[in-house]
Amino acid sequence: MVDTRFHASSGPASLSQLMAATSRSVEASRSTDLLIAGADELSIAGPSELALAAHNDYAEDLRQTDAGAVVVTPALLELVPAGTIALVTEQAHDVFADMLDWLYPQDTRSIIKAGLGQGEPIIEENVLIGANVSIGPNVEIGRNTVIGANTVIGAGVTIGRDCVIASNVTIDCTYLGNKVVVHPGARLGTEGFGWLGLARSNRKVPQLGRVIVQDSVEIGANTTIDRGALGDTVIGEGTKIDNLVQIGHNCRIGRYCLIAAMSGLSGSTIVEDGVLLGGGVGTSGHLTIGAGSMVHGRAAVTKDWPAGSKLAGAPAQDIRDFWREIAVVRRLTKGEKR
Repeated sequence: MVDTRFHASSGPASLSQLMAATSRSVEASRSTDLLIAGADELSIAGPSELALAAHNDYAEDLRQTDAGAVVVTPALLELVPAGTIALVTEQAHDVFADMLDWLYPQDTRSIIKAGLGQGEPIIEENVLIGANVSIGPNVEIGRNTVIGANTVIGAGVTIGRDCVIASNVTIDCTYLGNKVVVHPGARLGTEGFGWLGLARSNRKVPQLGRVIVQDSVEIGANTTIDRGALGDTVIGEGTKIDNLVQIGHNCRIGRYCLIAAMSGLSGSTIVEDGVLLGGGVGTSGHLTIGAGSMVHGRAAVTKDWPAGSKLAGAPAQDIRDFWREIAVVRRLTKGEKR
């Protein structure tokens, strides 16, 4: 969700105002007097919120959405529910980005965010804070937490109890649970890597989501976790992440997973509970790795895999098929016959 604790909104605004914010062609299915307070994902948007449906991957969520209005391509118009106003355009992504820029005009790249209140931090008892720590307005830090030197905690961030946040960490747009450990140099809540007009304009897609880190998670040194583009990036309870791992925007990591160093998860990767990822594993994004799966080091996951999968290779495949292929190649290179 777009959390105004982190992203100041200029709304509410009428649909007619939002349509005027874009120079692109947009047709509304009915009256544009509806007031829009903010934006959200199709699956959770409410009657006063705007959502996006730009291609067929959105179809099921579009059918069931409660959004007040949806920016939609002509191909998906017939799927828009009767209670939702359709804003029809061939350039759905661009129009939606224009409207987000109007609703959330503050530059999300600014280090110090204006308009998010000047409230004093709330810090419980027995919190230890190192030298040169920067704590933004409206931050909340639970008891017995330790914050290392030179760490920067952005406006509105919440850190639970009994946490250990090491030195030179930056945390923005993030909620941390209890007993979370963050090692030196980690970056939480950074902007996701989202662009429009690829290799032409390279226009930045507003990154207006959050990072949710549940209890007893450990995050390794120099690991980066991007906030969601619109929804949340989630790290499940008890998951342990090694050093130098990149987790893209809107990834959902389940409970009690282990992710080894140098792994990179592209945006909207879903890793279910109890998954083990070896060193250097990569995913192509918008896919699911089922619960209890094991992905061997340097594998490149490019599609969905069911629970209990054991994967290896690039592209990743069932490990039995992987070793069978290796054996055949070895025989061929040695001139052996089967």
